Amino acid sequence: MRGQQFSTSVSRKPDSNPTSKNVSSLLQREIYLENQVVRLVLNSSKKRNALSSELMSELLRELEGINRIPKVRAVILAGNGPAFSAGHDLKELTSETGAEFHKEVFAKCTKLMTFIQQMELPVIAEVDGVAAAAGCQLVASCDIVVASSTSTFSTPGLKAGIFCSTPGIPLVRNVPRKIAMDMLLTARVLNADEALRYGLVSRVVSSSEVRHEAIRVAEEITKMSRSVTAIGKPFFYTQVDLPQNQAFSLKKSLYDETSRIKFILYSSLVNFGLPSPYLTGFSHYAIPINLRVQEIFYNLKFL
Repeated sequence: MRGQQFSTSVSRKPDSNPTSKNVSSLLQREIYLENQVVRLVLNSSKKRNALSSELMSELLRELEGINRIPKVRAVILAGNGPAFSAGHDLKELTSETGAEFHKEVFAKCTKLMTFIQQMELPVIAEVDGVAAAAGCQLVASCDIVVASSTSTFSTPGLKAGIFCSTPGIPLVRNVPRKIAMDMLLTARVLNADEALRYGLVSRVVSSSEVRHEAIRVAEEITKMSRSVTAIGKPFFYTQVDLPQNQAFSLKKSLYDETSRIKFILYSSLVNFGLPSPYLTGFSHYAIPINLRVQEIFYNLKFL
């Protein structure tokens, strides 16, 4: 089994009065744990939190801004109402809106999903309800998924005459291939326990505890080094589909690069009279390392 059923007995409940602000009519922002955790809530429940072009733009803009705030350590994505997200807003994908607009919508969706995995910060999906089509894609693109026991996951595009091609890309990188094809070809719906068993979900709790558990996971992340996480997350997604020997070569190259930059920073800090403990929590040294991951990967192709 890839996942684990988690107990909900934890040390403390999430903040009862978090700082909250409506980013727009479609998106709400909540701040927890002394500004270290941002919970973004899709707020279009009447449309089952459909990923409209406007909502995706708002969400991407918000994530890009959050990623630049040094104090933030984790992001939670949640949805108001009975659905986490039911997928694209099909009213936008009609013959009247035209093929060019359709391409723009799908390109924006790809940019959003890709950015989530490129962020320095871990992104936790908090799912309490339906995650379908592009909504399931959003779940599959997040780093950790906490789901309620009543949640469901599906890619039912064929029912509407649309094959869920792009949702299938992260889906098959989370669940076994035959399960992915079953979902894509028959519109099979996975319940939370099945999603946990097949690897789409990290933890399953009761509906009343899902927000609590997501914040508890984020709290654990806040205890870790942001700078090290900022190195480890892009490395994970870069190496995961590589052959094993290339993955080890990538790790060695990245380790050498990390050591070199740490040495340069340490030397500079000592020269300015700062003791070595000041290196702890320095997230900016992760930036050049992250930029080097792609370059190192391309070099590995010629090994």
